[in-house]
Amino acid sequence: MHESAEVLKTLAAELIDRVKAHGATEADVMVAEGDSVSVQVRLSAVDCLSKAREKSLGIRAFFGKRSASTSTSDFSEASLKQLVADTCALAKAVAEDETSGLPESTALANDVPDLDLYDPTAMPVDEAIDVAQRAERAAMDADSRVTNSEGAECGAGYGAVVLANTHGFLGYHRSSRFSLSVAPVAEGSDDQGMQRDYWYSVSRKRQELDDPESIGRIAAERTLRRLGARKVETQRVPVIFDPETACSLLGHLSSAVSGYSLYKGASFLLGQLGKSIAPQHVNVEDNGCLPGKLGSRPFDGEGLPTRKTMILEQGVLSGYLLDTYSGRKLGMASTGNASRSIGDNPTVSPSNLFFHPGDASPDEIIRSVPRGLYVTELIGFGVNMVTGDYSRGASGFWIENGELAYPVQEVTIAGNLKQMFQDIESIGNDLVFRGKLASPTIRIREMMVGGN
Repeated sequence: MHESAEVLKTLAAELIDRVKAHGATEADVMVAEGDSVSVQVRLSAVDCLSKAREKSLGIRAFFGKRSASTSTSDFSEASLKQLVADTCALAKAVAEDETSGLPESTALANDVPDLDLYDPTAMPVDEAIDVAQRAERAAMDADSRVTNSEGAECGAGYGAVVLANTHGFLGYHRSSRFSLSVAPVAEGSDDQGMQRDYWYSVSRKRQELDDPESIGRIAAERTLRRLGARKVETQRVPVIFDPETACSLLGHLSSAVSGYSLYKGASFLLGQLGKSIAPQHVNVEDNGCLPGKLGSRPFDGEGLPTRKTMILEQGVLSGYLLDTYSGRKLGMASTGNASRSIGDNPTVSPSNLFFHPGDASPDEIIRSVPRGLYVTELIGFGVNMVTGDYSRGASGFWIENGELAYPVQEVTIAGNLKQMFQDIESIGNDLVFRGKLASPTIRIREMMVGGN
């Protein structure tokens, strides 16, 4: 990193002192810096290349129940002096908000555990280009029907964050992220048309990134299997979400249990805490302490320790996702899920949110369906988070007699999220973490599939 941990910590602590000298009753300061490299190739030629180094800081100042947040990327003495003065002036001028304020000092993280989130291994531009080209080449070489490519992308990012506040908290952590993806295009016979799909790998560690040849081959296989896709007749049938699309169900659940949605009355799960909303075999956990995972961090955006929170426990809605502000609105404590960008107020975000895996393999779940839809892609955002009404475009495969019979596209799946969670019949054993949201294969008892 460009600056040492001690330099960033010293800067944050000095800014806290400056804000207090202006009369602020409370304040926090976040300083972040990062380096990144990203390469996109298409048909082996470099299409886009970027290297960046960023550094920025944000100040949040409180004068009683009035507050304001500002940010800058100019670290000069004159700029920082002006930023402190401007932040304090803005805070004095805004309306009071009785819910505002820092977390209680006793709730702040006492230590910063090492969650194995940082890998200093460099990703030189030449290496990133080579890895992306290898992934694309493997996809193109997999089958003669793979005739084109939307490109491959390889990147790496390294970051460090310092958070300090007037309660004496001063935390620092580093993180890294490596990624590789490729999206080939396949062309079948005249009646099969063209199709595209993709595959990818993301990891905190360079050595844990899947090899480019396997990513390319999987991307090609996913693309080729979509050739000859057709529509189906409108009917009510079981629907299976593959792991990638099942993550979207977690996204909807995350929004519904966010403190901000709840206190605004904009959640289909309002008033359901402690009630059964899914079968007993359904468990959903949010855990920001899992070593090496992409959603992990030792403290949240307010300096509170991250933790494990059970959202669904044996089908019962047992927890929300809260920061300090939304928790106070609901008369509850923060769950350590505060997230923020530099210069913005905290909001709520999941850490590592996932369905606990079941015992059935994906093949066993498919074999359990005599006739239904296996979803591999979702399109559009037809979800009403207040009522739970759900309608999205989908692609995937039609299931006949427990087997994937043929590819399907241009269909709509519709239902209601409350009923969909109640109707989770099977959960697969194929849980893999590829992001902050992770899910195994999920089978829903029945949904409306709209086609011809």
